[in-house]
Amino acid sequence: MGPADADPALERTAVQLGESIARERWILLTGGRAAGVMDAASRGAKRVPDSITVGILPTDHREADVSPGVDIAIFTNMGDARNAINVQSSDVVVALGAATPGTLSEVALALKAGKPVILLEAGDMAQRFLIDCGGGRVQVAAGVADAVARIKAIVRAERGPST
Repeated sequence: MGPADADPALERTAVQLGESIARERWILLTGGRAAGVMDAASRGAKRVPDSITVGILPTDHREADVSPGVDIAIFTNMGDARNAINVQSSDVVVALGAATPGTLSEVALALKAGKPVILLEAGDMAQRFLIDCGGGRVQVAAGVADAVARIKAIVRAERGPST
């Protein structure tokens, strides 16, 4: 999860994150639009052969601005309410640049649902606030490799060592 109006540095991180997630053979789920973090992460994942990307879009199919990196586009026509679908369909929520209202809403929904959250390049104030609110479910990653290692640890703890 992350802002649609991300700066180029954040988009580069999103490309790396999407590619790293795909290399683990995990399915990447984003907001699906051809903008910002969601587009960059989807494009990064598509660098990996046979990767799978899912985009949960806020519009219907007639208004869609779908990232070319999305394999499966789900048109909700729900606007920002689709953030609940994004969160509920995820095992772990990674918030990249979590200091924007849309991304913060996804983190809040994840915490309310008891989902683990990993913050990456979220900004000091947002990190402190979310850690305080998170009840131990919020972790801060030092970079993409650390975020992936944290996801692995969470999945292993929830599903068992064979996963």
